[in-house]
Amino acid sequence: MTEGLWRVAVDVPLPEALTYKAPTDPPIRWARGMRVHLPLGKRKASGVLLGPTDVAPTEFTIKELTGLDDEYPILPEAFLRWLEWLAQYYLHPVGQVCELAYPPLRQTARTRGSQKGDVVPDVPLKEKFKLNDAQATAVDAISSQPGFGAHLLFGVTGSGKTEVYLELLERTLAAGKSGLFLVPEIALTPQLLRRFSERFGQKIAVIHSQLTDRERTEQWWSIQRGEKKILMGARSAIFCPVPDLGLVVVDEEHEPSFKQEEKLKYHGRDAAIMLAKEFHCPVVLGSATPSLESWKNALENKFVLHRLPSRVGDQPLPHVEILDLRQDEAKEGKADGVPFWMTDRLHHHLTTVLEAGQQAALFLNRRGYSASVVCQSCGTTVECPNCDISLTLHGKRNLVCHYCNYDQSYTEECPACQGDLKPLGLGTEQVEEDLRRLFPQARVARADRDEIQSREDFENMVRAMEAREIDILVGTQMIAKGLDFPGLKFAGLVLADVGFNLPDFRSTERSFQLMTQMSGRAGRHGATAEDPGRVLIQTYNPDHLSLTHAPRGDYEGFAEAELRQREALGYPPYGRLAVLRIQSLHQDRVWAAGETIRGWIERGLQQRGIDQSLVEILGPAEAPLARIRRQYRIHMLLKSGNAKLLRWLCENVLAGKDKLPAGVKVAVDIDPLNLL
Repeated sequence: MTEGLWRVAVDVPLPEALTYKAPTDPPIRWARGMRVHLPLGKRKASGVLLGPTDVAPTEFTIKELTGLDDEYPILPEAFLRWLEWLAQYYLHPVGQVCELAYPPLRQTARTRGSQKGDVVPDVPLKEKFKLNDAQATAVDAISSQPGFGAHLLFGVTGSGKTEVYLELLERTLAAGKSGLFLVPEIALTPQLLRRFSERFGQKIAVIHSQLTDRERTEQWWSIQRGEKKILMGARSAIFCPVPDLGLVVVDEEHEPSFKQEEKLKYHGRDAAIMLAKEFHCPVVLGSATPSLESWKNALENKFVLHRLPSRVGDQPLPHVEILDLRQDEAKEGKADGVPFWMTDRLHHHLTTVLEAGQQAALFLNRRGYSASVVCQSCGTTVECPNCDISLTLHGKRNLVCHYCNYDQSYTEECPACQGDLKPLGLGTEQVEEDLRRLFPQARVARADRDEIQSREDFENMVRAMEAREIDILVGTQMIAKGLDFPGLKFAGLVLADVGFNLPDFRSTERSFQLMTQMSGRAGRHGATAEDPGRVLIQTYNPDHLSLTHAPRGDYEGFAEAELRQREALGYPPYGRLAVLRIQSLHQDRVWAAGETIRGWIERGLQQRGIDQSLVEILGPAEAPLARIRRQYRIHMLLKSGNAKLLRWLCENVLAGKDKLPAGVKVAVDIDPLNLL
């Protein structure tokens, strides 16, 4: 056995930890989880000690560690095990995973001190809200279960899930533990922060993407020092170690934004479940429209199901109406200047709301003015020169690519034949413009990624809605979730079909979730049986599965029907997926690499004597978005009931990627959400 050797997780793109020797002078008590300094080639680097080893590599000289940052391991042992699990499960370099657990600005145990600069509002504490029977039952059931347990809190929109979270967190703090509360970035609203502050004061730390490095570092250390007991945050907050973790909550667990699409392609919900398992504490997943993966786990008693079947105060759910645009367009008599999307029913609802001094929200999940620009003579669509995607018209002036940000000025002359170009399709900018023309007295605002570019912009929009300074709010999915406006009585989905026909097996589920969440914004306050909130969903396809259950808010009926289709096709949650994404600037190289990789997979199965029917290999095939940022893209989809087998195959592909043609990049996505 070789003495003094340590496995070190170094922030480099290597699958395994590196081996270093710990110096004996000066004498240091080295321990797993400590941050250390080390030489890496000709440069200095840092890493995290994973543990001693007696395996000495023979292919290179072992170098010595040169120092350490901390007198003791800052990362709890359970947290370090969880980081190693992430690296192993998602096939990502362990050093790069461990690096995510530290704040952006380096401070050491010797130099850190209390910092100022709270990002949580300082508001007076409020008296606790009295839980109704369903809420109290859920809280008691979750609190009474010792150790780890996964709980699905299934409650209609406006049913008071947040109050359940607040009560559970309060009990967690009373037991001397800390809590982690995760929400989608888009739902981390000023309203939510204020509500938590009214309950817990300055015991809350917050981490999200809009913080500066200094603010993020200060929030990180406030949790480590025990000054803050609850960490609220978006997906990345899960990488801040919370001492004495006693509860993990994932609100809106169905949200696709919990899945990271770049670098470490982890799912925040699944990672949160494993984190709670390591800390032997409960994890609560909340949603009005649970992911089908979570719903199936609840049906099979892998998760404990808790129901909140009605809105707080027994307020009625909004009245939902489906309008068939095909029949509406067949009518005669639409006035000149009235756009196709402004139906008589939508005009009636907006007029009624405005006359009553109430507020309305119109939802369209497509930003810009028009989705594309087409020549009326030759049919040419103006496309991005870097991507195989049409350019979107913005502000009647610029054509913009939503994938690489390429833009060019808009002219009405076709570049191919000099014919006339015409905008096609609908975007939020056009809806806003039409509303200002049709309702000149109304105060109209727009909320999409073009208009809302910072957290401050978002907070200003929220304040304006709360102050009744906006009559009609037009927006994309950012207005569909997490917002609660007392004056909002009507929600309209201008064109529900956007997203119906995407080449992705989850598109129906996402459409149902989005429509249900958007409908849930209406009539959350002061609704009565005679005057509930109103929702109008406009569509060319009223028989679409996502719509047949939406008017009744029938999630369970929808889930049953969609699960039958998934089971027949072997898609999640009835099978596991992995996607190999292969790209290159050279089209011939990317296809050659795809065929090579398929050969590796097939030979690997054959050499191990594994039945090839256990894995379905789809592709290589052109990705739905076949070229982005000048990179040609192909995909290979692997389907199997055996998750370990999928990871083993993907691991073999990554191990051989250096043998592929020059300039070819390969990325693995375990449990992918995005197949585009």
